[in-house]
Amino acid sequence: MELITVFKEPAILIIIAIFLFFILFTLRNYYFAQANLKKVYLFLKNFNKKEISYRFTELDEFMTSNSFMSTNWEDFKKALIFPDKLYISSKTQNSADTTKSEIFLTVDSSYFFNEESLISSKINYKFIQIMPTLLTGLGPFFTFLKMAMAFAVIDLSFKNAENSLGGLLGNIKIAALCSVFAVGLSLLFMLIEKIAYNKLCKKYYLLIQKEFIRLFDICTSEQFLLDLVNEYKAQNSNNEKFIKTLPESLSKSLEKAVTDSAVPYLENILYSLNKLNDLIGRNGNGDIIDRLF
Repeated sequence: MELITVFKEPAILIIIAIFLFFILFTLRNYYFAQANLKKVYLFLKNFNKKEISYRFTELDEFMTSNSFMSTNWEDFKKALIFPDKLYISSKTQNSADTTKSEIFLTVDSSYFFNEESLISSKINYKFIQIMPTLLTGLGPFFTFLKMAMAFAVIDLSFKNAENSLGGLLGNIKIAALCSVFAVGLSLLFMLIEKIAYNKLCKKYYLLIQKEFIRLFDICTSEQFLLDLVNEYKAQNSNNEKFIKTLPESLSKSLEKAVTDSAVPYLENILYSLNKLNDLIGRNGNGDIIDRLF
């Protein structure tokens, strides 16, 4: 019966109601984050390195249209390198290696897809973090409020002294219970919040990080510049060889062109002249001249 009386106290009911509101608010936000992160994870799971280059448009469209990921994705794209055959490693890789990515990342993916960017900034996590403090603060507030109200109505006159002291002690007990409930529910909230966070949110953001690590090989800016220098040197070497062989190649090309086009015409002319000489030899000069005119 005394326990029912305690739970009927407005101060304790307010503390319990605020605790339930905080729990529901936190779980609602965590389930919202989980639903979006799980959707992204399941989509990324369908990709692999060897097809990421020609399915990148599909990935880009999905991430851009996803309001939960679009901002982070736009920043992430700026750190990608689309080599277009400039990246030497993609040329010199073993032909048997079919899992080599053709799109490289210059910064670790965790810089863009981390706890802060994927969870904290999406669910008002700072407010959730101060909820235990608010609950704890309600304890002293209602304790002193209850005690102030108890002392305000105390009547120490001879007639009512006994009843007033009894009521004062009862109110002091309720005031103390306000602090106990506030601190206890604050601890319970922290326990539930941590378990829910790890089960619903942290699990999927870590899986998303692993998927990006799996899909995109990291190439630092220094390594990319070094490979560009090596590629430039290789192209210069090829250009020098080409320039050295250009006169010889041009001479051969001209000779072949003359052989293929001019020689047949000259042969026909010689053949016609030979025929003409034969005809002159058989018929005499006068007859040929007469025929010509």
